[in-house]
This record gives sequence, structure tokens and C-alpha cells, in this order.
Amino acid sequence: MINLSKGQKIDLTKTNPGLTQVMIGLGWDINKYDGGHDFDLDAAAFLLDQNGKANSEDDFIFYNHKADAANSVVHAGDNLTGIGEGDDEVLIVDLSKVPANVARISFTVTIHEADTRNQNFGQVENAYIRVLNQANGEELLHFDLGEDFSIETAIIVAELYRHGSEWKFNAIGSGFSGGLAALCRNFGLNV
Repeated sequence: MINLSKGQKIDLTKTNPGLTQVMIGLGWDINKYDGGHDFDLDAAAFLLDQNGKANSEDDFIFYNHKADAANSVVHAGDNLTGIGEGDDEVLIVDLSKVPANVARISFTVTIHEADTRNQNFGQVENAYIRVLNQANGEELLHFDLGEDFSIETAIIVAELYRHGSEWKFNAIGSGFSGGLAALCRNFGLNV
């Protein structure tokens, strides 16, 4: 298993021949929030073309739209509290089914109703993303986001992207204010 730092890019399929299905696990803990609301973080995936844009809303995978048309990315379900050990939300990616026009898959985490509930990523700790081989459960990559965030309400955590015929992983860890709406606009969607 390889621990990545922010900005690091690494081969995924080249170093793991035959790898087609990966599980993307995202996890987090809440550290200093007692505002009386649940703290609901949502993981999502955006299927993007070479220009970094989604072609349609079908390319936005989240708890209310759990798979793209090709079933290449499937969201395993919404966790409303983040309580407990292990991954809080999971997405399954079948690299062999990803449509040819998709150059990258971006994984994000947002805070549900962050503005209304006065919540931000400064109140979140131990956030991570990990990539596992779906066939045998082996953890291949792990990226801890660190405590770099304060007022942000959305994070582009990492992405899988095509490099020739192979797939690579990029540890991004980039925060946004404006939550999910800002993230969608960034990827060319108006929701």
C-alpha cells in the first residue's frame, strides 16, 4: 500500500496488471462542532472529458444519482453522520466500463447544507481517500488530506485519469467555498 502526499501522481493499472474494478473509500471524523445539527458529508464523482467538464448531469454520481449510464461508477449509498470506523462512503469504479470520452474521474466531498448549518471543513479531521482492488480487498493507495482546510465547504479530493491505455491516480486535496454548487459550476454543470 502506498501513502501519497498532496499533488502526487501515481500509476494505478500499470503497477497492478489486470486491475479493472476498484473501490474508492472516503472517510472522515468531525472534530470541533457542537451546533446541534448532523454533520453530513457527501462523496461524489464527476466523469469529465479532456477539458475537465462533465457532458451532462448523468456524469455526476452522488447519493441521488447512484450510477452513470454505463455503470462504470456506482455510489454505494449515503452515510448521514460519518460516525464509526472505516470508510464513510464508497464508490465502485469499473475501469473497463468507463466510456471512451471520459478522460478523468474526479472524487469530491461536500458538506450537506453547510451554509445553513454553519459548517465547514475546518471542523473535519482525519479525512482520507483510499483505493482498493475490488477483487481481493487489497488497499493499493491511501491519501490523507491533512488539516489544511478552514472555511471550505467542498473538496476535490483526488482523481483517476487516463494516461495512454493506463489509469493513474492524482492526490489533489483542493478546497472550494460555495459547496456543491461551486463544484458543479467548476465541472461545467448548472444544478
